Amino acid sequence: MTTMIRNIYCVGRNYRAHAAELGNDVPDQPMIFTKPTHALAAIDGGALALPSDQGEIHYETELVLHIAKPYTEGVKVDEIVDQYALGIDFTLRDVQNVIKKKGQPWLPAKGFLKSAPITAFRPFPGASQLTESNFQLRKNGQVVQDGNIGLMIFDLQTLIDYIAKHYGLGPGDIIYTGTPEGVGPVKDGDHVELLWGEESFGHFTVTL
Repeated sequence: MTTMIRNIYCVGRNYRAHAAELGNDVPDQPMIFTKPTHALAAIDGGALALPSDQGEIHYETELVLHIAKPYTEGVKVDEIVDQYALGIDFTLRDVQNVIKKKGQPWLPAKGFLKSAPITAFRPFPGASQLTESNFQLRKNGQVVQDGNIGLMIFDLQTLIDYIAKHYGLGPGDIIYTGTPEGVGPVKDGDHVELLWGEESFGHFTVTL
């Protein structure tokens, strides 16, 4: 993973169908949380070790943006983003359900080691072009998530403007932009593959 990464911003509940499948309300503004950089792991065809003693671990496949330059008011997505990738926002779902009820921060459920695996970055073709193909997660050869960024509640421009205004945004920051419906658990030995259109972006085997 040679691309420099500084901050990891993540967007929650950015697809209506995903919010519905978990019984969550649709937000009226972007829900932003962060992961530590230690959560990053390369999706490189090898094994990915995940916690085995904290309940179910759910995959959430997402488009990931890489920011190339400092944010200035009025800058467009295609001007500030130079690369994109596919990533997974792994979530300790049982842990999350408990801390949500207690009103506690999401870090224990979202920020654990290797909870943000990511494919190699590719040149950003422009926001409009990315809507022309779906992205997928295939688990053991079966499509379990199939999404299109055109279905986002908050589009890429809105996310960039919101994050910049409230938290700051600059070179090396990345944004996990939210997951479509179809999330579910992984088990030891599962083979996971991420695709954009018909092109494989990367794969790995889960080790618990």
